Amino acid sequence: MSRYDEAKSIYASMGVDTDEAIKTLSDVVISVHCWQGDDVAGFDSAEALSGGIQATGNYPGKARTPEELMQDIDEAFSLIPGKKKLNLHACYAFSDEPLPGRDKIEPKHFEKWAQFAKERNIGVDFNPTFFSHPMVKDNLTLSSPDESVRRYWIDHGKACIKISEYFANETGYPCVMNIWIPDGYKDVPADRLGPRRRFKESLDEILSIPYDKSKVFVTLESKVFGIGLESYTVGSAEFCLSYSTKAGIVPLMDNGHYHPTEVVSDKISSLLLFNDKIALHVTRPVRWDSDHVVLFDDETREIAKEIVRNDALDRVFIATDYFDASINRISAWVTGVRSVQKALLYALLQPEELKKAQDSADFTSLMVMQEELKTAPFGDVWNEYLEVSGTAKDYLGEVKKYEKEVTVNRI
Repeated sequence: MSRYDEAKSIYASMGVDTDEAIKTLSDVVISVHCWQGDDVAGFDSAEALSGGIQATGNYPGKARTPEELMQDIDEAFSLIPGKKKLNLHACYAFSDEPLPGRDKIEPKHFEKWAQFAKERNIGVDFNPTFFSHPMVKDNLTLSSPDESVRRYWIDHGKACIKISEYFANETGYPCVMNIWIPDGYKDVPADRLGPRRRFKESLDEILSIPYDKSKVFVTLESKVFGIGLESYTVGSAEFCLSYSTKAGIVPLMDNGHYHPTEVVSDKISSLLLFNDKIALHVTRPVRWDSDHVVLFDDETREIAKEIVRNDALDRVFIATDYFDASINRISAWVTGVRSVQKALLYALLQPEELKKAQDSADFTSLMVMQEELKTAPFGDVWNEYLEVSGTAKDYLGEVKKYEKEVTVNRI
């Protein structure tokens, strides 16, 4: 009997079909962020990274050109099992012609990304880039009291909706377009309402343009604070959730964008009761929104459990969002995305008996079963998933080989 057969039998004794769990996971799409590969530099601006974001470390070999980034994405995707999408920021526009300002970008500036996606039969998700740009004035964009600044970024948002629809049409897959702004103040503001009113009006105008809502899912992401924006964030959780509900768009939660004692896993069930779709950016905050590589840790597992136990795999857009410049970037991609997939598989292997124990107030059995599951042969089921998907179990050797042959030459 193989190790997987033994694990299958053990889980079967708990009422869990491991084959079915593997099959289900094989159909889950993870949207993989492009910005791990170049430390969120992009190609359209020489501005330093801003907006309360910081990429720390100087590990050699980061992608410097679109071609290098695409090469690295291919390498990472070859080591990540399952279905994937590519998640792009607008700052990754590139063209044979000089690029216009972000307020005037067009689908043609992303044609090569669309071609890249079509050749690999994957979809593309998209994000307006409201940071690292000279038109960010006093740390404000869509909430700026300067009408010229606000107009610039409104036009950027509108342009990005059109580009998102272009990606959907070109690839044949819906595009999730996420709006996040870094707007805020370092110290206590005199007016909290004014910036949020302007942000609301800006969003209203961006969303006023026609687009196919079956192809483009606009999401809105909140944040609690950023570096240099410690006292007040315009796009707070309350604002973004309220606006999403009112406007009929999709709320997005990044699990690094809340207070340290808050957990996104506890919020998912509430949002599912009131929204057809929700979206997630999965990261690993360490004391703040530090965007560490996602691990197979408690909160990642709880997030996955909430998605699976609520039968919401087709209602939750799952994307990764982190960037670590202190370690090999290919490994960061692979480790983080595999960790999300591991968490989903772990959740798919939870027996129905757990819920029954809770509903019958048998909390003794619930605790015991939850603890027993921690030492169940999950790793053998994960290895079978890798085998079925044709993906190598051990990827560190391949990562080191690629580093030696490719990325080290970029120094």
